[in-house]
Amino acid sequence: MELYVVLKVIWAVLLGVLLTGLAVMVGMDMGVGTLLRFVGKTDGERRAALNMIGPHWDGNQVWFILGGGAIFAAFPTLYATSFSVFYVVMILLLFSMIMRPVAFEYRSKAEGTKWRGTWDWVFLISGAVPMIVYGAAFGNVMEGVGYHYSWTGQYFQDESFLSYLLNPFAVMCGVLSLSLAIAQGGTMLMMRGEEPIYGRARKAAIGGAIVAAVLFAVGGVWVAHLNGYAFTSAVDPNMPANPLNGPTVAVQAGAWMNNYHSYPILWVLPVLGFVGMLGGALMNAARKPVVAWWCGAVAWIGVIFTVGTSMFPFLMPSSTNPDQSLTVWNASGSEYNLSWMLLFALVFTPVIIAYTSWCFYVMRGKVKVDSITPDSHSY
Repeated sequence: MELYVVLKVIWAVLLGVLLTGLAVMVGMDMGVGTLLRFVGKTDGERRAALNMIGPHWDGNQVWFILGGGAIFAAFPTLYATSFSVFYVVMILLLFSMIMRPVAFEYRSKAEGTKWRGTWDWVFLISGAVPMIVYGAAFGNVMEGVGYHYSWTGQYFQDESFLSYLLNPFAVMCGVLSLSLAIAQGGTMLMMRGEEPIYGRARKAAIGGAIVAAVLFAVGGVWVAHLNGYAFTSAVDPNMPANPLNGPTVAVQAGAWMNNYHSYPILWVLPVLGFVGMLGGALMNAARKPVVAWWCGAVAWIGVIFTVGTSMFPFLMPSSTNPDQSLTVWNASGSEYNLSWMLLFALVFTPVIIAYTSWCFYVMRGKVKVDSITPDSHSY
């Protein structure tokens, strides 16, 4: 196997790793924001909940930047096309995420009930919307996206954002993503909170994990009958990054199951997702939130890599012109580019993981309402 092909596969796996890191770390914060009004019945309890993720939320956004940066650097054609296809959704996502740091900084600057209540709603919206969009994007991509290229390589969009944002499968994927975030966020609140926050977060975390498991099962059955994409002609993995001269692609019902039929060992990935979800629910029920948190991370690994494995080597199929679908083989950067980016990733990704782990270690322990309320410097 040629080096260029190996690099393409490595970057496909690394993209999955970075998207998983985004889901686990950013999703945890989003889950706390979504749950804020429900786990905190008083202003002091809500401030305590915010300060449980206060030292980490902005650092966790690094995973969001890494995910986007990886797509930009390793799969530039995918980056350019997807950010254009999902332009309106991206604006919605960015607007909701921009409001989130504003809410952190401004919420406790004034003591008015309406003032703080308004920012609490902002936390809910800016926590739930990004996770719904995140999951819906995976659903949209699995269904195929309406776009094509002219002979000059110019991109054309063939459907409105409402048609892919509000279809049933995408909505289900969005709710699955939000459920996992609620489970992870609730677990985080258990790790750092005390009663009554602990008990309310425990119920939310258990419920979120169970709902996610049910939706994951429903999604699996749905995907088995969903129209997928498959090559019907010879494929050259060493092809240049040009979607205009790729192999022939056919739309086939159940095609996303082909990789699992060919390599049964891959079934371990969806099993891993179920083990993480149900294990997280059981560990939270047993009041072991640290173990439950890691179960939540395993659940995200199972879900994201299940999707990636189902679609491989497709990255974003075209429902308008399947032969122009973007794949790992025709949407990647050059061999020179992928080599250097791999070097940087191998150096800096462990640094980010080590630094994040150190921050969580230093900021460990319970956050008490009594210690937060009189502190004007806390959130």
